[in-house]
Amino acid sequence: MARPRPQEFEKKKIVAENRRARFEYFLEQFFEAGIALTGTEVKSLRFGEGSIAEAYAEVKDGQVNLVNANIPEFSHGNRFNHEPKRPRRLLLHEREIEKMGQGVQREGMTLIPMAIYFNGRGRAKVELALAKGKKLHDKRETVKERDWKRDQARLLRDRG
Repeated sequence: MARPRPQEFEKKKIVAENRRARFEYFLEQFFEAGIALTGTEVKSLRFGEGSIAEAYAEVKDGQVNLVNANIPEFSHGNRFNHEPKRPRRLLLHEREIEKMGQGVQREGMTLIPMAIYFNGRGRAKVELALAKGKKLHDKRETVKERDWKRDQARLLRDRG
């Protein structure tokens, strides 16, 4: 049973990616959000620095915030440099925020940032996924499936 492919967003330069999330969660729905950043944060991201490995998003008071994302201080910044792990506001339409809020209130759903990237217009964006955590047996099943596909490709390649 194949899951439907999510819509792809235009990603010109990917800065940070959360590759572990595909293994840890069942990804249900994807959203693209802008990020409210300061100047030194944008410069740090343009240099390819940043990590969202332990980050998550939370819906509070009709706003969505990116929590625990690490954008290191800009190396050439002055005393107005930013704080690396501050919560950052995400820019979304009200309807999307309501959809996320309803999803998070359901059992076990969470908002996971999948990637931070610059789009074609040079704007920093975050790809968010509404996700449900996998149990240990689900993770084992994922590993089995991945290994079988790898073996299958190897067999086809050797024969043909």
